[in-house]
Amino acid sequence: MPSLMETAGLVSLLRQTTDDRRTKAVGTGILRVLKLIPMLTSGCKMAALLGRPNKALISDDAPTITLFGYRKGRVSLAIQEHPKSSPVFLIELPILTHSLHKEMASGLVKIAMESETRSHKKKVMEEHLWAVYCNGRKSGYSVRRKQGTEDEQHVMQLLKGVSMGAGVLPCMHESGEAQEAGDQLTYMRARFERVVGSKDSEAFYMINPDGNGGPELSIFFVRIK
Repeated sequence: MPSLMETAGLVSLLRQTTDDRRTKAVGTGILRVLKLIPMLTSGCKMAALLGRPNKALISDDAPTITLFGYRKGRVSLAIQEHPKSSPVFLIELPILTHSLHKEMASGLVKIAMESETRSHKKKVMEEHLWAVYCNGRKSGYSVRRKQGTEDEQHVMQLLKGVSMGAGVLPCMHESGEAQEAGDQLTYMRARFERVVGSKDSEAFYMINPDGNGGPELSIFFVRIK
């Protein structure tokens, strides 16, 4: 039968082992989170965006964001104050549609847009040239459009009565090359919570009405001074 000293030593050893496991688990969790944060050249500025409330509710002024494009082409991003209004921000991202679909399948997508133009615009989203990152990887550069292409205007017209959803849209040119190649025009549309960090940073977080299920999508805009 073990002595009191041996029993105390065994309890101490078990407690230490448990603490080590907890520390290791916490450390692993932190590393996973850090890997998901976009590694921008101005990473410190991104911290100003992360002031999101614990619970998001869909309000009347929640903007609508649409990601759409042909599966074999690039993704366009449109931000509207209302589903029926003209986009206040429209850009073709340097990201292939099928690649974005794969990222969304993982359940978490962070798109970060970084501007270095230093044009002293009043609003960060009025900048034109953007470096684009997706889940921490730089995808390339994009220029904001002042007016959408025919295909982009076609999508905005089709989705005027849609506040949120995802699927396939009829192609603008039924007999065009995209249709002949069996390509599809896909879209993902949702309401977003806007968080203004400063005059040089804004963030948008997708709102899931039911509070669960579906991918988590966040879009960040940062202007470097």
